[in-house]
Amino acid sequence: MQTHGSMLSPCSNFRLRELASMYFTMVAVFLVILVVAMQGLAPSNTHFPYKVSLDPQGLLELSWNVSYPEQAVYFQILIKKFRFGLLFGMSDRGEFENADLAVLWTDGHSSYFGDAWSDAQGQLHMDSQQDYQLLGAQKAPEGLYLLFRRAFSTCDPKDYLIEDGTVHLIYGILENPVHSLHAINISTMYRGLQRVQLLKPDITIPVLPRDVKIMEITTPSIVIPSQETTYWCYIRELPDNFTKHHIIMYEPVITAGNEALVHHMEIFQCTTESVNIPHYNGQCDSKMKPEQLNYCRRVLAAWAMGAQAFYYPEEAGVAFGGPGSSRHLRLEIHYHNPLIFRGRRDSSGIRLYYTDKLRSHDAGIMELGLVYSPLMAVPPGETAFILTGYCTDKCTQKALPEGGIRIFASQLHTHLAGRKVVTVLSREGRELQVVNADGHYSPHFQEIRMLKELVAVFPGDELITSCTYNTENRSNATVGGFGIMEEMCVNYVHYYPQTQLELCKSTTDPGYVQRYFNTVNRFNDEEVCMCPRVSVPQQFSSVPWNTFNKQILKSVYNFAPISMHCNKSSAVRFPGQWEKQPLPSITKTLREPKPHCPPTPEPRPAVPVPINLGHFRRG
Repeated sequence: MQTHGSMLSPCSNFRLRELASMYFTMVAVFLVILVVAMQGLAPSNTHFPYKVSLDPQGLLELSWNVSYPEQAVYFQILIKKFRFGLLFGMSDRGEFENADLAVLWTDGHSSYFGDAWSDAQGQLHMDSQQDYQLLGAQKAPEGLYLLFRRAFSTCDPKDYLIEDGTVHLIYGILENPVHSLHAINISTMYRGLQRVQLLKPDITIPVLPRDVKIMEITTPSIVIPSQETTYWCYIRELPDNFTKHHIIMYEPVITAGNEALVHHMEIFQCTTESVNIPHYNGQCDSKMKPEQLNYCRRVLAAWAMGAQAFYYPEEAGVAFGGPGSSRHLRLEIHYHNPLIFRGRRDSSGIRLYYTDKLRSHDAGIMELGLVYSPLMAVPPGETAFILTGYCTDKCTQKALPEGGIRIFASQLHTHLAGRKVVTVLSREGRELQVVNADGHYSPHFQEIRMLKELVAVFPGDELITSCTYNTENRSNATVGGFGIMEEMCVNYVHYYPQTQLELCKSTTDPGYVQRYFNTVNRFNDEEVCMCPRVSVPQQFSSVPWNTFNKQILKSVYNFAPISMHCNKSSAVRFPGQWEKQPLPSITKTLREPKPHCPPTPEPRPAVPVPINLGHFRRG
C-alpha cells in the first residue's frame, strides 16, 4: 500500500529548499548583527585578566588572556590616542629587526590590519601566513580597542614561538599616514619594548579568608633621585608582641604616575633580634647605610614590573613574627628613571595579606645554582657561554625530609650578561622534568613565578641550574660576584614544608682553576701571574682569550670536581665532606619539546584586512 504523505512533487521539494535557504540566511544575518553589536562594546576586564602599560606615557594598554585548550593568546590593546597606526609584536630580545608583528595602519582614508615581519634591516613585509587573527576594532570613550588572537606556535619560520618565560613585546606608534606597509619606517616612530610573562599558569586563585589582615610596607614619600638607576632601602619594624603569622598573598602598591619608574621591589626580614637594626631611609649603596642592613636577607615578598598579585597555595604561607623572628623588615625598591625625572615623589611598596590562622606548612625559599665566586668566569666575546651549578644528591639526601618538598614557585636571577636560565630535576642520573626555564630571560625583568604544577623533590634527587651568558660586547672576562658587571646564576625556589636547607649551590674546585692558569702559561707566550697576592679576577683578566684558552676553560667547568655549599640558614654547612665532589652523572636527558603545529588552515591571501574606523577622532 502506498502512502500519499511520502510522495512530494518536485515543486514541493523546491519550496522546502527555498524555505530552508531563507531560514539559514536569516540565522546568518542575525549572527552577523549580534557580532557587530558585540563589537561595539569594549569587553569586560574579566575577559582579559592580565594587564600592563606598554609605554612609559601610558598611551598603550595591553590586556590578554591565555587559552590552553586552544593553545592561543587573546590580545586587547587600548590605544588611548590613536594617530595613524600601531605596530605590536614580539622578538628575541626586543629588537625591531627580525621581529614578528601585527600592524594597524591608515593612509588617511582607509585603515588596514595585517600580520607582518621585519628583516635584518628593519624593513617590513606582509607575512605569507596570516597568523595574527583580527577579532575586532572597537571604539570607546577612552580610545580605540584592537582585539586579535595568536596561536602559541604557528610553525611559520617568520613567526615568534610563544613559550613559557619572558616575552619581549615591542610597539611603535605611527604619527603620519602611510600608503602601504612597505612605506613604514620603524626608525622614525615613537617605539619601545615591554617585558611580560604571557603564558600565565592556569591555576585557581585561592580565596582569601574574611578575617585576613593587611599591612603596607611603603616608602615614606621619598623623592626619587634624578639618576637612571637607584636602589632605595627603608627599614620598617613590626609591632611589639607580633605573634607568628602566615603571609598568604601580596601585591604591589605603586604611586600613581610612577608605574614606569618602579622596576622591582623586595621585602627582606632581618636575621635575629640580637642584631640591633637602626632605622634607615636612603639609597642602598650610600656610605651612610648602616652595615647591619646586610643581615636583612630573608625574602618575604618580591615584585617586578608587569607582575600581578602573588598568592600562596592554600596549604602554605610564609611565616613571620613570633619567637626567634626579627621584627625588622627592609623594603628595597629599584627605580629605573632613564628620562631623569626630577622631584618625583614616591610612596610605593608592597601590600601584605596575612593571617594568624596558620596553614598546614611554613613555606621556605631555597637558593640553587652557582656560589657567588670569581672561580666561575665567562670569557669575553661569547654569545652563548654556559655555566652550571649543582644541588647534588648527597646534599638533598642529608637535608631534605623523607617525604620530600614541593616546589610551587621560582625566581630566576642573573646580572646583565644573562640570557637564558633553566633548572632541571634529575633522579638516579635521569632528568625527570624542568622546574623552571626562561629561554628569553632578561635581568631587567625578574619576578617570582608560580609553576604550572608542583614539583616534588625527594632525598637523593639533584637540581641542576644552567645559565647562558652573552659577553660579545665585553673585552675582559666576567667573573662571578655581587657587582652588577659581575655575574650570578641563581634560582630562588619557593617550596614547602620549610627545611633548614637555605642554600644548595656549587663552584668549580679552586685547585682545578689554578691548574687551568698553569695550562694557559704552558701553551701561551703571555704569562698569567701565579703570585699569591694576585686575585683570581686579576688572573682571569690577564688570560689571552683565544679559541684554545676558551675551550680549555669550558672543559674545566664540564669535568672538574666541585665544591658543594650545602648550607643551613645560619650559613653553616651541613656536616659532611663537600670539597672535590664529582659532578653528577646524567645518563638520560630530557628531549627538546617540539612545537605543536595547529591544523593547516585554508590558504589566505597575504593581504591586509580592511578595517572601517569611520570618523574616529585622532589624538
